Amino acid sequence: MKMNRSFAVLALLALPLLAQAQAAPKRAKPNTALLPAQANPAQRNAEAVKEVEALERQRFAAQVSKDFTFLEKAFADDLVYTHASGKQNGKTDYLQSIRDGKSVYDKIEVENLNVRAYNYGMTAVVNGQITIYQPNKPDGSPNVAHLKYVTVQVKNPQGWQVVLWQSQKQPEAK
Repeated sequence: MKMNRSFAVLALLALPLLAQAQAAPKRAKPNTALLPAQANPAQRNAEAVKEVEALERQRFAAQVSKDFTFLEKAFADDLVYTHASGKQNGKTDYLQSIRDGKSVYDKIEVENLNVRAYNYGMTAVVNGQITIYQPNKPDGSPNVAHLKYVTVQVKNPQGWQVVLWQSQKQPEAK
């Protein structure tokens, strides 16, 4: 009898916890339809790393060559592009700054690039270091910027797109 009473008390105490567990929202699985169904998460992430690394290099080349067709696809409509100066642009403003000659790139050298993929290969965080060569300063001296940067790319039906870019100027190498 004492055992049954103890069990009944425990059951009554556990009811709120059971109700809470049943009411807890279920986590949605990511949209994995864009990648082969047979691929496991580690394989999907590894494939994403390769894709994004290649796209990063292509994007830098497109910024130099002013390949707006590529850049329109590479940048998401909700892009937040934060320059090393702290100035921010959206996609439209940033691409217009390239068209208008406010953002000019003679050459972009990739010094290092690290891509980490997440979410079944649907999200990638990139950090790296680049050197940007721009037209000479008015006094004729070279205009070179050493930057560390972070970017976030997401894979959607349009393909991989940059949603965030943030860079920070580094001191001149001595």
